[in-house]
Amino acid sequence: MTYTGEHLFPGQLGHFASVVSLVVSLIATFAFFKANRALIETEKKSWLKMARVAFFIEAAAVVTTIGCLYYILSNNLFEYYYAWSHSDKTLQTEYIFSCLWEGQEGSFLLWTFWHCLLGIIVIRKGGKWEAPVMTVVSFAQFCLATMIIGVYVFGLKIGSDPFLLMRQKGILDNAPVFIDQATGLFKQDYLKYLKDGQGLNATLQNYWMVIHPPILFLGFASTIVPFAYCFSGLMNKDHSWTKPALSWAAFSGGILSLGIMMGGAWAYESLNFGGYWAWDPVENASMVPWLIMVAGLHCNLVYNHSKYSLRTTYIFYILSFSFVLYSTFLTRSGILGDTSVHAFTGADMSAQLISFILVFFLPAMYLFFKNKNTMPTVKKEEELYSREFWMFIGSLVLFLSALMIIGQTSMPVFNKIFGTKIAQPEDPKFAYNKIQIFIAFVVGILTAITQFFKYKKSTGKQLAKSLTIPTVIALALTIIFCLIFKLDYYTHGAGFLVAIYLATFSALYAIVGNFSYIVAVLGGKIKTAGASVAHIGFGLLLFGVLISSSKELILSHNTTGIALFEKTDTEDPAENITLFKGVPIDMGKYMVTFMGDSMNTRDKQRVFTIHFKGKTNGEEFTLHPYWLKNNRQQEGYGATPDSKHYWNKDIYTYVSSWQQEGTDTTTFRPAELAVGDTTFYSNGMIVLNKVNVTQSATKMGSDSSMEMGLDMTVITKDGSKFPATPKVLIDKDKASVIADTVLAQGLVIRFNKVLNDKDGKLEIGVKESNSLNDSLTLKVIEFPLIGAVWLGVIVMVIGFFMSVFQGYRKLKQTKAAKQSVS
Repeated sequence: MTYTGEHLFPGQLGHFASVVSLVVSLIATFAFFKANRALIETEKKSWLKMARVAFFIEAAAVVTTIGCLYYILSNNLFEYYYAWSHSDKTLQTEYIFSCLWEGQEGSFLLWTFWHCLLGIIVIRKGGKWEAPVMTVVSFAQFCLATMIIGVYVFGLKIGSDPFLLMRQKGILDNAPVFIDQATGLFKQDYLKYLKDGQGLNATLQNYWMVIHPPILFLGFASTIVPFAYCFSGLMNKDHSWTKPALSWAAFSGGILSLGIMMGGAWAYESLNFGGYWAWDPVENASMVPWLIMVAGLHCNLVYNHSKYSLRTTYIFYILSFSFVLYSTFLTRSGILGDTSVHAFTGADMSAQLISFILVFFLPAMYLFFKNKNTMPTVKKEEELYSREFWMFIGSLVLFLSALMIIGQTSMPVFNKIFGTKIAQPEDPKFAYNKIQIFIAFVVGILTAITQFFKYKKSTGKQLAKSLTIPTVIALALTIIFCLIFKLDYYTHGAGFLVAIYLATFSALYAIVGNFSYIVAVLGGKIKTAGASVAHIGFGLLLFGVLISSSKELILSHNTTGIALFEKTDTEDPAENITLFKGVPIDMGKYMVTFMGDSMNTRDKQRVFTIHFKGKTNGEEFTLHPYWLKNNRQQEGYGATPDSKHYWNKDIYTYVSSWQQEGTDTTTFRPAELAVGDTTFYSNGMIVLNKVNVTQSATKMGSDSSMEMGLDMTVITKDGSKFPATPKVLIDKDKASVIADTVLAQGLVIRFNKVLNDKDGKLEIGVKESNSLNDSLTLKVIEFPLIGAVWLGVIVMVIGFFMSVFQGYRKLKQTKAAKQSVS
């Protein structure tokens, strides 16, 4: 049967390309495997040629599949379930890519695309390792291709097809408007009733979600290359793989750290949990492979320099990739659907995802234990005063950190497997922080001192000489900083506060120590300082995290006493100030005014204009947090923050609730009062009790400020009483009128001026309005030195990539030296 308006060709082409990708990736796997096993050079070249052709066809098929899916999304072809469930007609063009990888199938395509690109680089630069490494990469491509094939084998569904039509998916089967009642089949013109799609999740309509997922998935994809090198070493019983793998591990560590913290930046700018890291299960699942990869990178360095830690290097590279696969299971199986805002929910592919993990992990571990006893080892124990010993200790600490994080994160999995009901901790952040802060302290100290050790052995006298000055400087900086900033985070007791002090010292020590190493040991040769630069970045990151978190300050304490919502697990009305349109409200450091709101139709944003005025320095600025309309009706609006950035802090705001009751057209009515006098309004009277005057002066006595506040009582006809305290603040000849609001009576009272000093007559303004409910609640947080977090990430990533190029140069020099000798 032909259906009017359906565009079948892009779906058919995309599905055909995905089938081609599946088939040729298996051919490439077999051909690369045969090339690796071939002993005769001509046979090896023949298999390699076939394998390369198959892999390039596979790469072209992946690009074609992605292109077809993008075409379907960008042209609003809602006959396809993927387009209907992830896009809509009002979606901006720049977010079509976000739609592409919002779904499971699109994210797998993104992952496999990066494998194609990395595989092409290995083919060009891999040398003798091309065939075995590409055997592993091609097989991974085959496994990923099964995730989007969407076929049934003996009743078992393999993958989820992104090119399924709505009528094939069964979504519309129970909707009479689409079904011909006479035949029970879809109407030929059913598409004319399918007006629009569900739209993109509101939290994903942010520019970070256009760039963060590709970078993060490149990081995930890149972990396969060090894994493939070590798997190749186990297959071929050749351990020289550690030299070419080192640069790949540094690349993977750098790109993963960038991708993870881009996610933190997205959370900071798009989500309203108030920060950049919440120990969310999906955040944790991405962090664990990074920690293990960095541990493996350091063990790899140790082996290349001293022949220690080869077995540990194998284990860490195997586990890093395996935990990427495990994080895939966590985020796509739906098991974290109730505990994470990031988790995918949809087609249950749990069995297939578990198979994906085991098909790589089990063979790798089998080969490891089979070859363990034949691996080269150094019988002599490492010297205590040696770089390799402390790098190994640091790697173990990172690995321990990863195990603790993944153990806590996997509690839903544990509950499901064993039928237990172990609850998540009431304070998830502290549950992680109370352990990780001590690990951060140890890692910070090791980051500061380890590079001063020499490989094989160092002398105590040498170390003392090298470390004395940076230690003293770091200690002095810590003392000075803590005296200025007064770290007083007693929320979790004095013990945790001591841990914050220790970790702050270790962060500054890491920065000072590595800077000292670059100057004193490397002679300022920055080209060879990749590791030190990365360590400085880590120190900055750790420092920024500690200070921005421990000195985080809630500014929006609700001084009005009026709450527009009830307390929940995530929001407390006492920490959300209530603002009424056009009425300045005292918020401690700032006078804050809700100026109004507007609807940005194109971006589907309800934009709020919030004006801030500093009470001490008179600084003024305006922020525009907004609510983003989501077409998925059950989700409504999503709150998106806005921040005022300073070099030393951020003023971070978001609107937690909002209500609108019409337009206020009433004006203030003047009334003359002296102390003890009364003025009337429609539902009662207002009494002036007394006038409070507070005056302050600077130390020099040249400038002064004065605050005149009126102590008033509103008494209703039924005898209810409400306090009111309008004020005037006079600072350097500038007067600021601060009105007060009695919401229950629809009253706004302000202090206009002094009429006559002799008889104490004052003029007040009284406004009765039915639109005072045009109001919102605002959360405002001050994050001190949060810029150190982002700067630290940038510096750390630069250090990683400096190490990549440094390792590549060394490898090139070694090859050139061998060729010149031969």
